[in-house]
Order: sequence, then C-alpha cells, then structure tokens
Amino acid sequence: MSDVYAIVAREPGGPEVLEWTEVPDPEPGPGEVLIDVAASAVNRADLLQRQGFYPPPPGASDIIGLECSGTIAKLGEGVTGWQVGAEVCALLAGGGYGQRVVVPAVQVLPLPDGVDLVAAASIPEVACTVWSNVVMHGRLEAGQVLLVHGGAGGIGTHAIQVGKALGATVAVTAGSRDRLDRCAELGADVTINYRDQDFVEVLGSRGADVILDNMGASYLDRNLNALAMDGHLLVIGFQGGRKAEMDMGKLLFKRGSLTALSLRFRPVEGRASKADVVAAVRAGLWPMFAKGEVKPIVHTVMPMSAAADAHRALESGGEVFGKIVLTS
Repeated sequence: MSDVYAIVAREPGGPEVLEWTEVPDPEPGPGEVLIDVAASAVNRADLLQRQGFYPPPPGASDIIGLECSGTIAKLGEGVTGWQVGAEVCALLAGGGYGQRVVVPAVQVLPLPDGVDLVAAASIPEVACTVWSNVVMHGRLEAGQVLLVHGGAGGIGTHAIQVGKALGATVAVTAGSRDRLDRCAELGADVTINYRDQDFVEVLGSRGADVILDNMGASYLDRNLNALAMDGHLLVIGFQGGRKAEMDMGKLLFKRGSLTALSLRFRPVEGRASKADVVAAVRAGLWPMFAKGEVKPIVHTVMPMSAAADAHRALESGGEVFGKIVLTS
C-alpha cells in the first residue's frame, strides 16, 4: 500500500495545527468509489472540526473536508453507473483535504454542465445544504420571499442564485456595502447591512416565507418577527450562539415552523438520507447550471498545502466572497 498526502490536524487548535503529511492510501469498500482528488473547498464546519468542536460521524475519515472534485480511480464491489476515469464531484462526510478519498457512490455527482473540474469542488456541500433546506424542506416557490443571512458566504451566494432561479424575491444580510453590492449582482433584490439596519424593519409586514439562518441564538427572536404566515425558519449554523429563549406564541400565531437541519450526520441511504438529497440536487439543480441560472462562486484557489492560510482567511470574515478552493 502506497502513501498519499493529506492535511491532518495534529491536535485541536488554530490554523497552525494543520499540516500536509503522509497518510495511508484508502481503499473503496462495497458500494464505494475511490476518487483521485483534484480539489476540495473550505467550509465553516472545517474550522469547527479543526478546533475540536465538530467531530466526524462514526466510521468517517477524520481528515477534514466535506466535498471534493476529481477523477474516479477505482470502483468498489457492486458499484454501477460510474466508470474509472470519470470526472466527478462528491459530497463527503470527511477526507476532502487529501489526494485520495473514498466515498459512497450515491454521494457522487457528474460535473455540472459548464463547470470545470476545480470549480466543481466548491459545489456539493453548498448545493446539498441549500437544496435540502430551501427546496426540500422550506418548499420555496415562485413569488415568495427568501431571506438569506450571510449572503456573501459560500452558502449565501449559492442560495441567492437558487432563490432567483425558482422565481423568489431574495433578501440578504451582509456586513458591508461592497459585499451587498456583489450579492445584488448575483440577483439579490433586497440587501441589508446588518451593522446598521434591522432586517425585520426592512422586510416590513410582508416578512419572509423562508429564512435560511446561519446565526442561531442571536437572531432567533428577530427571525420569528420577520417570518411570514406559514413560513419556514431553517437554522443551519450557530455563529451567533446555541442557546436562546423563544416566544413560542409567535411561532404558533404565524403557523410557522422552526427546523434545524444538518447534512453531515444524515444516513448514507434510507429515510432523509444523503442519497436522497444528492439525487434531488442532480435532478433539480443541475439543470439550473446547464441553463446558466446558477454558477459556482469561487473567491480564490490555493494549494492544499496552504490550508492553514485558507482557514485564516475565512476566519477573518471580511474579505472572502463565496468559496475558497484547495487544489491537491
């Protein structure tokens, strides 16, 4: 068995604990494929895992990285529908920051039309997160209002485009005029500077039918105030804290729903599985790429060995627009 290289966190801590080192060459099991990784991408969950706050699911690789693009190098027993040499991208439970990764075949996707191999690495995690929340659970429809917190991030920039492709009015929050202007260029109809504007007041009595929230506790009460009748509040992150008091009467009065949905810990197959999400993304989202309605938003491309610098850039918060991609 030969060795390959990957980014490994020596211990929980800051970006300096990441190092490019040799790791065992993975082998695909039944129902899995082995991918020669061309690129991966940096997500906020990666920062939490590096800090020791977001361990991988049981049995998953402890190497950081929730998505990748690359070329299929080997098929595990029973895999059909894929061929060695095919260029693909994939949703991972871990292992993306390496030269090779094993992934269940049901989590593999063909490259979207018009997207190159490196840029494709930025798509699977945001695509599956947004589609499973906004479309599959929030059931966003044409004519409705979608509020996206963190509109300049990887998920936010993708959600803007999906919302517009579905015919919704899209409102976003971000922390600077420059970032909001770039969100508007992607199609955002309403741009809100969270530093000096209250999104509840900006949205007014109409409110938002679907709210995609990465803040959690600090925005909970205002999100409930902004929620439209029969609206869906979808919590996907806790950048503003994990614990808050909630006036349940507000939710009851609006016949609203509050749901916290994760992606990484879904089962591979079965009810509410990653397989279901990936299949829905391929059927519903991939045609949007083909039509040019949605495109990957890549802030910069860096070598995998510079993952620590990529983490520092994302943690600084101010400059990154879209995704940072790491090439192996």
